[in-house]
Amino acid sequence: MKQAGGFSRPASPQLPIGSYSYSQGLELAVDSRLVHDAASAQQWISDQLLLNLARFEAPLLLAHCVAANADDWVQLTELAAEQRSSRETRELQQENRQTGYSLQQLLQGLPELDQAARELLVELPAPGLAPLWALAARAWQISPQDALAAWLWGWLENQLAVLMKTLPLGQQAAQRLTSALLPDLQQAQSIASALPVNQWGSAPFGLALASMAHERQYSRLFRS
Repeated sequence: MKQAGGFSRPASPQLPIGSYSYSQGLELAVDSRLVHDAASAQQWISDQLLLNLARFEAPLLLAHCVAANADDWVQLTELAAEQRSSRETRELQQENRQTGYSLQQLLQGLPELDQAARELLVELPAPGLAPLWALAARAWQISPQDALAAWLWGWLENQLAVLMKTLPLGQQAAQRLTSALLPDLQQAQSIASALPVNQWGSAPFGLALASMAHERQYSRLFRS
């Protein structure tokens, strides 16, 4: 039987992994005026969803969840190494490791985590967010597709939270932007679910450059 509230747990802003402290280059995009209003924000987020997340991050995370759900620990370990090595910048690498570490700390204290997953948790070297998200989904009996949907939703909510702190964008405008981006969110999940492994990959030059420049930004609210 599925746990009540299980699907909502990984998507909840109360999940203590510190995602709110990262902008993934969006703060720099705002500072450099690449993003300056609701329309440009929608374009930036839509591009990230459909040209980056849908083509690499999301299918890779989904594969992690499928492997964890199927007790395929060898595959999960290989995917974790691939995910760890795919970060484009130091900031993105640190974000992946730090959010992964926070989720690892949470999982270690969860009574729902079974023994096989607990043993892998100890063995994984410096795991990033994706393998630990997959283990959390397993512990909370969340299907791989639902776990992917929760991750995408959490990512979108975090981007909107960044915008509300860096742009003149109020809560009502953020809700309108959310509604406008929902079709892209759903399309990203559909693309990720159907994309063959040999077609995984993206070239998010804008994201990588924004992340690298963010390290030297004079005034920062976020860690990436």
